[in-house]
Amino acid sequence: MQNTMPLLTPPPAQPVRGDKRRLFVLTLAVMLVFAAVAGWTAVHPDAYSPARAGCVTVTIPSTTGGALLHRCGPQAKAMCRAAFAHRDRLSILTRPSCRAAGLG
Repeated sequence: MQNTMPLLTPPPAQPVRGDKRRLFVLTLAVMLVFAAVAGWTAVHPDAYSPARAGCVTVTIPSTTGGALLHRCGPQAKAMCRAAFAHRDRLSILTRPSCRAAGLG
């Protein structure tokens, strides 16, 4: 009677057919999840999307690397009025976003 240790026995030469099928199904499921997330993000833009009418989003330099200024409606109009009334760096950075939103 031969006494072998399970960890020292060689693995099967080829994976079992069921293992291949499980791997295929798992890979397909992961791909479908990624495709669903990509489709959802393409259709549902976030709250800071620059494409929204009447909204202005500006990325400005900050001590932490960058800051995001986002205004909509009357606040965006006031921000754009100030941007076109002044010549400082922040105003100059704000103007293209104001023009794109139709506020400048």
